[in-house]
Amino acid sequence: MSAVAKKYRPHLPTLMALCEVNYMLLLRILADKEQVGEQRCFFISDFLSYRVSVNEVTKYTTLVTIHQEANIHGYNLTELFRPKMVVRLYHDARMAEVISNQDVQQIKPRYDYPNEKMHLPDEKQQINYFLKEWLQLCLQLGQVHFNLVEKS
Repeated sequence: MSAVAKKYRPHLPTLMALCEVNYMLLLRILADKEQVGEQRCFFISDFLSYRVSVNEVTKYTTLVTIHQEANIHGYNLTELFRPKMVVRLYHDARMAEVISNQDVQQIKPRYDYPNEKMHLPDEKQQINYFLKEWLQLCLQLGQVHFNLVEKS
């Protein structure tokens, strides 16, 4: 008797709860600094930092990019690993969702497995968990430096 593999089905309540937590964490990180071009840097150690940049602000959403920056012995490893996420905050729903990660521009809620790019069946949920870990690390260990936008 052969076992038929069940297709992964996203558990929407879990994903929604995770997006709500990420929204609250991002609000703490942004600290009312939500103008296009503003950045916040969180220095975790001498060689690891995270940069949060505000890309777009509309009435109901904010688009931010989070970069992990790594410098070891003077070598900038950021471009090599390209650790970057683009996150949209939905203010009316009070949720934040990763919409782009590394070179993946649109993250599907479910992937068949195996697949060509070897995405996990629950890739969207895993990436949003990873965002939560990045945000918690920034809030718990990060030293903050502000870059202010100059007004003309």
